[in-house]
Amino acid sequence: MLDHKKLAVIHIVKKELGASDEEYRDTLEKVTGVRSAKDLDETGFQRLMRYFARSGHYRANRDGITFRQRMYIKHLVEDLAWDAAHYANFLKKYYKTAELGTLSKKEGSKVIESLKHILAGR
Repeated sequence: MLDHKKLAVIHIVKKELGASDEEYRDTLEKVTGVRSAKDLDETGFQRLMRYFARSGHYRANRDGITFRQRMYIKHLVEDLAWDAAHYANFLKKYYKTAELGTLSKKEGSKVIESLKHILAGR
C-alpha cells in the first residue's frame, strides 16, 4: 500500500491532466492492472509515474520543465528535508520564481544539479 504523499501525487496528476474519473481509472488499469490508486504497490506507482512522464501532457509548453524533472526535484527536496517555505525561497533567490512550472527545461536541469550539489555537500 502506498503512503498518502504518493496517493496525493497521483491525484494531482489526474487533476492536472483534466482526466475524467473513467479515463483515469482506464489508464490506471491499462498501466498497472488496478482501477484504484489505493490498490497500487510501489512497482505499480513507479510504472504509472513513468507512463505520465512519457506522456506529452506534462509540459506547459515545448520548452517547459518536464514532469520527470518535477518529480525528481520533489524527491531531492524531500531528501534535503526542506519545508515548502525554504524551497520557495531557494527558487526565488536563485531562479527568480516561486513556481516550478514557470521554469524552462534547461532551468529545471540547473535546479536539479543545484539540489544534487547541496545534497552531496551534507
